Amino acid sequence: MKVRATVICEQDRHVLLVRKPRCRWTLPGGKVEPGETKMDAAVRELAEETGLGVDGMLYLMELEDGSTRHHVYEASVLNLHEARPLNEIIDCMWHPLDAVHNLKTSDATLRIVKAFQRRL
Repeated sequence: MKVRATVICEQDRHVLLVRKPRCRWTLPGGKVEPGETKMDAAVRELAEETGLGVDGMLYLMELEDGSTRHHVYEASVLNLHEARPLNEIIDCMWHPLDAVHNLKTSDATLRIVKAFQRRL
């Protein structure tokens, strides 16, 4: 099973989403490297994909979707207005939480966002 660190950045009822070329919108995140903690992977992936730094991470949940286990963190972001697509990411945007279902996203992204909304 693949282990993925997934990050939710929320600001004013908007969530940060990223997209690779010819792919669906997803939450930032990626593979946990050998010897790396899940939280360290979440911090690294967020920085690599969007340029954002964090001053805190809160573990929210674990979600299995097919062959992937998502470890989901909520990030307290330092420079939220500086989000930009980096590396393999071609686009990133702040999107209203209650409208994520209108986008082309993965089932895992929708499930994570819905669970996150319930705790707000």
